[in-house]
Amino acid sequence: MLSAITISHVFVADQNQALDFYVGKLGLEVSGDQDLGFMRWLTVRVPGQPGRDILLEKPGPPAMDGDSARQVRELIAKGASGFTVGFTTKDCRKTYQELVAKGVECTQEPVEQPYGIDIGIRDPFGNHIRIVQLKTAS
Repeated sequence: MLSAITISHVFVADQNQALDFYVGKLGLEVSGDQDLGFMRWLTVRVPGQPGRDILLEKPGPPAMDGDSARQVRELIAKGASGFTVGFTTKDCRKTYQELVAKGVECTQEPVEQPYGIDIGIRDPFGNHIRIVQLKTAS
């Protein structure tokens, strides 16, 4: 049976802009960047977390036609993607302040939850991202 999640994806309208956000602002690292001819395979990951990549995927061929790609971009821009990816941090309040200073759109300030403290942000394309500081076991 299955043993691990190795890759997931986030739709982005512009892969260079996505690099600026996910690497430049969130601090992820590029784990792959290849021109496959029919698409650019661009993946990022949390530094030190090999085998858990996020494909920054531009909607379009070969997975979908032009009309479908346009519709996907429009829906994501409206925030219709829902929750796309979640990260953890050791200090949610500090991470929040750092992201605000970098101009990241924050949709929720740090909030105490039963599982810890979390915040909400959006990438430049409209994708919703959650960042949580998990409660430590007592």
